Amino acid sequence: MPFRKFFRWWVVPSAMSLAVLPLSSTCGVRAQTYPDHAVRIIVPIAPGDAYDVIGRLLANKLTEQTGQTFFVENRTGGGTLVGTQAAATAPADGYTLMIGGLSNLVFNFALYQKVPYEPDDFVPVALVYAFPYVMVARRDLPQKDLAEIISYGRQSPGKLTVAHPGSGSGQQIIAAAFMKLTATTIVEVPYRRARAAYPDLIAGRVDLMFDSMTAALPYLTAQKVRGVALLASERHSKMPDLPTMAEAGVPGLGAESWIGLFAPAGVSPEILGRLRQETRIAASELKDQFENTGGALMQLPAGETGKFIKSEFDLWTRVIHDAGIRLD
Repeated sequence: MPFRKFFRWWVVPSAMSLAVLPLSSTCGVRAQTYPDHAVRIIVPIAPGDAYDVIGRLLANKLTEQTGQTFFVENRTGGGTLVGTQAAATAPADGYTLMIGGLSNLVFNFALYQKVPYEPDDFVPVALVYAFPYVMVARRDLPQKDLAEIISYGRQSPGKLTVAHPGSGSGQQIIAAAFMKLTATTIVEVPYRRARAAYPDLIAGRVDLMFDSMTAALPYLTAQKVRGVALLASERHSKMPDLPTMAEAGVPGLGAESWIGLFAPAGVSPEILGRLRQETRIAASELKDQFENTGGALMQLPAGETGKFIKSEFDLWTRVIHDAGIRLD
Protein backbone atom coordinates (compact mmCIF):
# COMPACT_ATOMS: atom_id res chain seq x y z
CA MET A 1 0.00 0.00 0.00
CA PRO A 2 1.47 3.39 -0.93
CA PHE A 3 2.30 5.14 2.29
CA ARG A 4 1.22 8.54 1.04
CA LYS A 5 -2.31 7.15 0.84
CA PHE A 6 -2.18 6.11 4.48
CA PHE A 7 -1.58 9.67 5.61
CA ARG A 8 -3.63 11.62 3.13
CA TRP A 9 -6.38 12.27 5.64
CA TRP A 10 -4.00 13.50 8.31
CA VAL A 11 -2.78 16.55 6.47
CA VAL A 12 -5.81 18.38 5.09
CA PRO A 13 -5.32 21.94 6.38
CA SER A 14 -8.92 23.11 6.03
CA ALA A 15 -10.28 20.21 8.02
CA MET A 16 -7.56 20.28 10.64
CA SER A 17 -7.98 23.98 11.24
CA LEU A 18 -11.55 23.39 12.33
CA ALA A 19 -10.28 21.41 15.30
CA VAL A 20 -9.03 24.48 17.11
CA LEU A 21 -11.68 27.03 16.25
CA PRO A 22 -14.76 27.71 18.37
CA LEU A 23 -18.11 26.99 16.78
CA SER A 24 -19.46 29.87 14.75
CA SER A 25 -21.80 30.58 11.85
CA THR A 26 -19.16 29.21 9.48
CA CYS A 27 -19.80 25.75 10.84
CA GLY A 28 -23.30 25.76 9.41
CA VAL A 29 -26.62 24.58 10.64
CA ARG A 30 -25.63 20.91 10.70
CA ALA A 31 -22.87 21.50 13.22
CA GLN A 32 -25.11 23.70 15.36
CA THR A 33 -27.75 20.96 15.60
CA TYR A 34 -25.35 18.00 15.70
CA PRO A 35 -25.87 15.63 17.34
CA ASP A 36 -29.66 15.47 17.34
CA HIS A 37 -29.87 11.73 18.05
CA ALA A 38 -27.73 8.95 19.49
CA VAL A 39 -24.16 8.45 18.25
CA ARG A 40 -22.66 4.97 17.99
CA ILE A 41 -18.97 4.40 18.79
CA ILE A 42 -17.78 1.09 17.36
CA VAL A 43 -15.11 -0.64 19.44
CA PRO A 44 -13.63 -3.47 17.31
CA ILE A 45 -12.39 -5.37 20.38
CA ALA A 46 -14.17 -7.19 23.21
CA PRO A 47 -15.15 -5.48 26.49
CA GLY A 48 -12.36 -4.98 29.01
CA ASP A 49 -9.61 -4.10 26.53
CA ALA A 50 -8.02 -0.65 26.52
CA TYR A 51 -10.01 0.29 23.40
CA ASP A 52 -13.22 -0.52 25.23
CA VAL A 53 -12.26 1.26 28.45
CA ILE A 54 -11.34 4.47 26.66
CA GLY A 55 -14.30 4.23 24.30
CA ARG A 56 -16.70 4.08 27.23
CA LEU A 57 -15.02 6.93 29.08
CA LEU A 58 -15.26 9.10 25.97
CA ALA A 59 -18.86 8.05 25.29
CA ASN A 60 -19.94 8.97 28.80
CA LYS A 61 -18.18 12.33 28.72
CA LEU A 62 -19.48 13.24 25.25
CA THR A 63 -23.00 12.31 26.35
CA GLU A 64 -22.62 14.62 29.34
CA GLN A 65 -21.27 17.47 27.21
CA THR A 66 -23.67 17.34 24.28
CA GLY A 67 -26.88 16.15 25.91
CA GLN A 68 -27.19 13.36 23.35
CA THR A 69 -26.36 9.71 23.92
CA PHE A 70 -22.99 8.42 22.74
CA PHE A 71 -22.85 4.65 23.18
CA VAL A 72 -20.29 1.89 22.63
CA GLU A 73 -21.00 -1.05 20.37
CA ASN A 74 -18.45 -3.85 20.59
CA ARG A 75 -18.11 -5.42 17.12
CA THR A 76 -15.60 -8.24 17.40
CA GLY A 77 -14.31 -10.85 14.99
CA GLY A 78 -11.31 -11.36 12.76
CA GLY A 79 -9.09 -9.62 15.27
CA THR A 80 -10.19 -6.03 14.72
CA LEU A 81 -11.20 -6.49 11.07
CA VAL A 82 -14.95 -6.96 11.46
CA GLY A 83 -15.64 -3.93 13.61
CA THR A 84 -13.31 -1.69 11.65
CA GLN A 85 -14.91 -2.69 8.34
CA ALA A 86 -18.35 -1.97 9.83
CA ALA A 87 -17.20 1.52 10.74
CA ALA A 88 -15.60 2.06 7.32
CA THR A 89 -18.84 1.26 5.50
CA ALA A 90 -21.13 3.24 7.82
CA PRO A 91 -22.73 6.47 6.59
CA ALA A 92 -20.39 9.43 6.94
CA ASP A 93 -22.93 11.47 8.86
CA GLY A 94 -21.20 11.72 12.23
CA TYR A 95 -23.53 9.20 13.89
CA THR A 96 -21.10 6.28 13.63
CA LEU A 97 -17.60 6.72 15.03
CA MET A 98 -14.83 4.26 15.81
CA ILE A 99 -12.11 3.72 18.36
CA GLY A 100 -8.86 3.15 16.49
CA GLY A 101 -5.24 2.49 17.31
CA LEU A 102 -2.27 0.35 16.40
CA SER A 103 -4.22 -2.88 16.03
CA ASN A 104 -6.75 -1.83 13.40
CA LEU A 105 -4.96 1.09 11.73
CA VAL A 106 -1.36 -0.16 11.68
CA PHE A 107 -0.92 -3.86 12.53
CA ASN A 108 -3.51 -5.22 10.12
CA PHE A 109 -1.78 -3.77 7.07
CA ALA A 110 1.43 -5.60 8.00
CA LEU A 111 -0.32 -8.83 9.01
CA TYR A 112 -2.69 -9.33 6.08
CA GLN A 113 -2.16 -9.11 2.35
CA LYS A 114 -5.79 -8.11 1.91
CA VAL A 115 -7.59 -5.90 4.42
CA PRO A 116 -11.32 -5.20 3.85
CA TYR A 117 -10.90 -1.47 4.35
CA GLU A 118 -8.40 1.24 3.47
CA PRO A 119 -6.67 3.64 5.85
CA ASP A 120 -8.25 6.57 4.07
CA ASP A 121 -11.71 5.16 4.80
CA PHE A 122 -11.33 7.09 8.08
CA VAL A 123 -10.63 10.60 9.21
CA PRO A 124 -9.19 11.22 12.68
CA VAL A 125 -11.21 13.10 15.23
CA ALA A 126 -8.39 13.06 17.80
CA LEU A 127 -5.73 10.85 19.33
CA VAL A 128 -6.54 10.96 23.03
CA TYR A 129 -4.81 8.22 25.01
CA ALA A 130 -1.32 6.72 25.25
CA PHE A 131 -0.37 3.63 27.23
CA PRO A 132 2.47 1.12 27.59
CA TYR A 133 2.38 -2.65 27.51
CA VAL A 134 3.59 -4.68 30.46
CA MET A 135 4.87 -8.22 30.90
CA VAL A 136 3.10 -10.04 33.73
CA ALA A 137 3.55 -13.50 35.25
CA ARG A 138 1.68 -15.84 37.53
CA ARG A 139 2.60 -15.00 41.09
CA ASP A 140 4.13 -18.42 41.85
CA LEU A 141 6.34 -18.56 38.76
CA PRO A 142 9.70 -19.90 40.00
CA GLN A 143 11.66 -17.52 37.77
CA LYS A 144 11.81 -14.34 39.84
CA ASP A 145 12.82 -11.76 37.23
CA LEU A 146 13.23 -11.21 33.52
CA ALA A 147 16.79 -12.54 33.40
CA GLU A 148 15.70 -15.84 34.95
CA ILE A 149 12.72 -16.10 32.59
CA ILE A 150 14.97 -15.59 29.57
CA SER A 151 17.56 -18.06 30.84
CA TYR A 152 14.90 -20.72 31.43
CA GLY A 153 13.24 -19.99 28.10
CA ARG A 154 16.54 -20.67 26.34
CA GLN A 155 17.62 -23.70 28.38
CA SER A 156 14.18 -25.35 28.45
CA PRO A 157 12.45 -24.41 25.18
CA GLY A 158 8.71 -24.95 25.19
CA LYS A 159 8.40 -25.25 28.97
CA LEU A 160 7.06 -21.73 29.55
CA THR A 161 3.69 -20.57 28.23
CA VAL A 162 2.49 -17.12 27.22
CA ALA A 163 -1.18 -16.15 26.89
CA HIS A 164 -2.58 -13.77 24.29
CA PRO A 165 -5.97 -12.96 22.73
CA GLY A 166 -5.29 -14.49 19.34
CA SER A 167 -2.96 -14.16 16.38
CA GLY A 168 -2.39 -10.61 15.21
CA SER A 169 -3.27 -9.04 18.54
CA GLY A 170 -0.84 -6.56 20.03
CA GLN A 171 -0.19 -9.02 22.84
CA GLN A 172 0.74 -11.80 20.41
CA ILE A 173 2.92 -9.56 18.28
CA ILE A 174 4.85 -8.38 21.33
CA ALA A 175 5.24 -11.95 22.60
CA ALA A 176 6.63 -13.03 19.22
CA ALA A 177 8.98 -10.04 19.10
CA PHE A 178 10.16 -10.82 22.65
CA MET A 179 10.96 -14.42 21.72
CA LYS A 180 12.77 -13.30 18.58
CA LEU A 181 14.82 -10.69 20.43
CA THR A 182 15.72 -12.94 23.38
CA ALA A 183 16.16 -16.22 21.45
CA THR A 184 13.65 -17.96 23.69
CA THR A 185 11.01 -20.54 22.82
CA ILE A 186 7.74 -20.08 24.71
CA VAL A 187 4.49 -21.86 23.90
CA GLU A 188 1.72 -19.48 22.88
CA VAL A 189 -1.73 -20.08 24.39
CA PRO A 190 -4.45 -18.14 22.52
CA TYR A 191 -7.68 -16.96 24.12
CA ARG A 192 -10.74 -15.33 22.58
CA ARG A 193 -9.96 -12.11 24.44
CA ALA A 194 -7.31 -10.83 26.82
CA ARG A 195 -9.53 -10.74 29.88
CA ALA A 196 -10.30 -14.47 29.49
CA ALA A 197 -6.64 -15.30 30.08
CA TYR A 198 -6.44 -13.80 33.55
CA PRO A 199 -8.28 -16.56 35.47
CA ASP A 200 -5.77 -19.08 34.09
CA LEU A 201 -2.85 -16.75 34.78
CA ILE A 202 -4.04 -16.21 38.34
CA ALA A 203 -4.60 -19.95 38.84
CA GLY A 204 -1.15 -20.77 37.48
CA ARG A 205 -2.31 -22.62 34.36
CA VAL A 206 -0.32 -20.24 32.12
CA ASP A 207 2.93 -18.54 32.99
CA LEU A 208 3.21 -15.20 31.22
CA MET A 209 1.31 -12.55 29.34
CA PHE A 210 1.98 -9.23 27.64
CA ASP A 211 -0.94 -6.85 28.02
CA SER A 212 -1.80 -3.18 28.04
CA MET A 213 -1.19 -1.47 31.35
CA THR A 214 -4.81 -0.37 31.11
CA ALA A 215 -6.05 -3.97 31.28
CA ALA A 216 -3.33 -5.32 33.57
CA LEU A 217 -3.25 -2.60 36.22
CA PRO A 218 -6.25 -3.82 38.29
CA TYR A 219 -4.68 -7.30 38.53
CA LEU A 220 -1.28 -5.87 39.41
CA THR A 221 -2.56 -3.55 42.11
CA ALA A 222 -4.66 -6.37 43.58
CA GLN A 223 -1.49 -8.52 43.55
CA LYS A 224 -3.23 -11.24 41.57
CA VAL A 225 -0.40 -11.31 39.02
CA ARG A 226 3.24 -10.26 39.20
CA GLY A 227 4.74 -7.52 37.09
CA VAL A 228 7.95 -8.50 35.29
CA ALA A 229 8.87 -5.50 33.16
CA LEU A 230 7.31 -2.45 31.57
CA LEU A 231 7.69 -1.99 27.82
CA ALA A 232 8.27 1.75 28.05
CA SER A 233 11.09 4.26 28.08
CA GLU A 234 10.60 5.09 31.77
CA ARG A 235 8.94 3.64 34.83
CA HIS A 236 5.22 4.05 35.43
CA SER A 237 3.93 6.29 38.21
CA LYS A 238 1.37 3.66 39.23
CA MET A 239 4.01 0.93 39.50
CA PRO A 240 7.26 2.74 40.38
CA ASP A 241 9.07 -0.42 41.46
CA LEU A 242 8.46 -2.18 38.14
CA PRO A 243 11.57 -1.96 35.93
CA THR A 244 11.46 -1.16 32.25
CA MET A 245 12.54 -3.80 29.75
CA ALA A 246 15.80 -1.92 29.20
CA GLU A 247 16.50 -1.77 32.94
CA ALA A 248 15.75 -5.49 33.19
CA GLY A 249 18.27 -6.28 30.46
CA VAL A 250 16.32 -6.24 27.18
CA PRO A 251 16.88 -2.91 25.43
CA GLY A 252 15.11 -2.31 22.16
CA LEU A 253 11.74 -3.79 23.08
CA GLY A 254 9.35 -0.94 23.71
CA ALA A 255 5.61 -1.06 23.19
CA GLU A 256 3.85 2.19 23.91
CA SER A 257 0.52 2.35 22.15
CA TRP A 258 -2.20 4.92 21.47
CA ILE A 259 -5.93 5.19 20.98
CA GLY A 260 -8.03 7.74 19.14
CA LEU A 261 -11.51 8.51 17.93
CA PHE A 262 -12.16 8.28 14.18
CA ALA A 263 -15.04 8.99 11.81
CA PRO A 264 -15.80 7.55 8.36
CA ALA A 265 -14.19 9.60 5.62
CA GLY A 266 -16.58 12.01 3.97
CA VAL A 267 -18.09 13.39 7.15
CA SER A 268 -18.79 17.09 6.68
CA PRO A 269 -16.09 19.52 7.82
CA GLU A 270 -18.66 21.22 10.04
CA ILE A 271 -19.57 18.05 11.93
CA LEU A 272 -15.93 16.98 12.05
CA GLY A 273 -15.04 20.34 13.56
CA ARG A 274 -17.75 19.96 16.19
CA LEU A 275 -16.58 16.44 17.02
CA ARG A 276 -12.97 17.54 17.33
CA GLN A 277 -13.87 20.40 19.60
CA GLU A 278 -16.02 18.26 21.88
CA THR A 279 -13.50 15.40 21.93
CA ARG A 280 -10.61 17.66 22.89
CA ILE A 281 -12.66 19.05 25.76
CA ALA A 282 -13.74 15.56 26.83
CA ALA A 283 -10.22 14.14 26.70
CA SER A 284 -8.79 17.03 28.71
CA GLU A 285 -11.43 16.52 31.39
CA LEU A 286 -10.67 12.79 31.46
CA LYS A 287 -6.96 13.33 32.15
CA ASP A 288 -7.08 12.08 35.74
CA GLN A 289 -9.22 9.08 34.80
CA PHE A 290 -6.85 8.23 31.96
CA GLU A 291 -3.96 8.22 34.41
CA ASN A 292 -5.90 6.08 36.86
CA THR A 293 -6.34 3.45 34.13
CA GLY A 294 -2.59 3.22 33.59
CA GLY A 295 -2.29 5.53 30.59
CA ALA A 296 -2.01 9.23 29.88
CA LEU A 297 -3.75 11.99 28.00
CA MET A 298 -2.40 12.32 24.46
CA GLN A 299 -2.55 15.67 22.67
CA LEU A 300 -0.63 16.11 19.44
CA PRO A 301 -0.49 19.30 17.37
CA ALA A 302 -2.36 18.73 14.14
CA GLY A 303 0.77 19.10 12.06
CA GLU A 304 2.60 16.38 14.00
CA THR A 305 -0.04 13.67 13.77
CA GLY A 306 0.90 12.37 10.33
CA LYS A 307 4.59 12.18 11.22
CA PHE A 308 3.78 10.32 14.41
CA ILE A 309 1.60 7.72 12.69
CA LYS A 310 4.16 7.23 9.92
CA SER A 311 6.87 6.52 12.47
CA GLU A 312 4.59 4.03 14.21
CA PHE A 313 3.73 2.35 10.92
CA ASP A 314 7.40 2.02 9.97
CA LEU A 315 8.37 0.71 13.41
CA TRP A 316 5.66 -1.92 13.75
CA THR A 317 5.81 -3.09 10.15
CA ARG A 318 9.48 -3.84 10.72
CA VAL A 319 8.79 -5.56 14.06
CA ILE A 320 6.04 -7.73 12.57
CA HIS A 321 8.07 -8.69 9.50
CA ASP A 322 11.18 -9.42 11.58
CA ALA A 323 9.11 -11.68 13.84
CA GLY A 324 7.81 -13.51 10.77
CA ILE A 325 4.14 -12.98 11.61
CA ARG A 326 1.62 -13.30 8.77
CA LEU A 327 -2.06 -14.12 9.03
CA ASP A 328 -2.89 -14.96 5.41
